[in-house]
Amino acid sequence: MLHATQGQAPYRVEMTASGHPLIADEPAEHGGGDAGASPFDLVLAGLAACTLITLRMYAGRKGWTGFDVTAELRHRIEDGRQLIDRHVHVRGVPDDAGLERLRDIVERTPVTLALKPAFAISTSLNLARA
Repeated sequence: MLHATQGQAPYRVEMTASGHPLIADEPAEHGGGDAGASPFDLVLAGLAACTLITLRMYAGRKGWTGFDVTAELRHRIEDGRQLIDRHVHVRGVPDDAGLERLRDIVERTPVTLALKPAFAISTSLNLARA
């Protein structure tokens, strides 16, 4: 469960998510105090966390040793459309078949599926360079 309250500063929101504190705010150029992540950054954070957790779970079930995953995400608006660019880098994938399976899985993580009706999500998944 998430509980949110308006902070003292304009646009600051103080939250507790399952007992963990979070702060959201708007950047200074939008009138906020930049005390925390913007609302869209929090959306990206949820998508990134779900993506990395899901891929790590799959690699663990497969027994892949040395598996590592990182991602960079960006939100943008273009022609009135909400777009997310997601670049995922994996290391420790044993073969091309494993890499292709991860490409399929990344498109079907729970948060990806929840966001797809509202956001166009462009994903690249590649082997990280050593």
